[in-house]
Amino acid sequence: MIRLILLICLCLAGAATAAPIRIKDLVEFDGVRGNDLVGYGLVVGLNGSGDGIRNAPFTEEIMANLLERLGVNVAGEEFRPKNVAAVFVTAQLPAFARSGGRIDVTVSAIGDAKSLLGGTLVMTPLNGADGQIYAVAQGTIIAGGVSAEGDAARVVQGVPTAGVIPSGARVEREVEFDFTTINAIRLALREPDFTTAGRIEAVINREFGRNIAIMSDAGTVTLDLSRARMASPAHVIGRLENLLVEPEQRARVVVDQRSGTIVMGSDVRISRVAVAQGNLTLRVEEAPVVVQPNPFSEGDTVVVPRSSAEIAKDAGKGLAEISEGTSLSDVVAGLNALGVAPHDMIDILKSINAAGALHAEFLVQ
Repeated sequence: MIRLILLICLCLAGAATAAPIRIKDLVEFDGVRGNDLVGYGLVVGLNGSGDGIRNAPFTEEIMANLLERLGVNVAGEEFRPKNVAAVFVTAQLPAFARSGGRIDVTVSAIGDAKSLLGGTLVMTPLNGADGQIYAVAQGTIIAGGVSAEGDAARVVQGVPTAGVIPSGARVEREVEFDFTTINAIRLALREPDFTTAGRIEAVINREFGRNIAIMSDAGTVTLDLSRARMASPAHVIGRLENLLVEPEQRARVVVDQRSGTIVMGSDVRISRVAVAQGNLTLRVEEAPVVVQPNPFSEGDTVVVPRSSAEIAKDAGKGLAEISEGTSLSDVVAGLNALGVAPHDMIDILKSINAAGALHAEFLVQ
């Protein structure tokens, strides 16, 4: 494990500079976004793994309403089917989606159904945040797991109570957004940084030969589309989104205590510090002795406790010193020289950070 961590960190340290990234992978274009949709529907055709009507009365209610809309009167009737389940249907309406297009949907049981495997979602309207219907979903569900049970045992693999319907919803309403009328657009950086924003500004202005981009702050670059002298804003975005920029990254150390995973960036530096690592071993042994009285004498056989205890300190490398401005590879090599395990290495990094010698953002998960 130590060798694996050392190899990963050395590879990261070997990349002295970050690779150029496309602008479209670094920013979000203001106004170009999707919209979340949600609906409440009914899944039918389950093999006895649907909702129990007594535990999910809303399933009976929506089923009765659906049948009545289809001309079947079930008022006052008592029915207990086990092949239906009430579900929530969620989807995301992409930017610039047009009427008639299809989008993927996710179906999740909300009652006590055991599995949605093999079920069919009945026509379900999907509403946006404004309450308007933007799509209608229907189709056969591809469940995310499987379950099987007998009289005394049950096995479940994955999540059979949730699934997806690829291209399961048809767009019925478009989001009103006229992209051709805008005169300015903002580029929002996913990782705000003044250096990266400045580089994006410089690359765009150099590409168009004039100052159409200006850095507003660490997370925003504003484009003046009227100065681009192109046919439409769409042409401007299409031209600049594939420009390459070398992003600047903050020095960061991320550790996961549960799995013992350590991830460090190549810009991590450590000031002059000394590290000592060792373990104390406490050993207690019990060796009771049976003592018997002399022959033909009065007395009882007794057990005399005999205990031994000792404290031993593991032999190690002693005190290791890390020099000023040490790079990532030197840090890991120094910790590796102490022969520490990944979890011990996490504790050492915590102590170095507490001492103020770790010059990086330290994140513990």
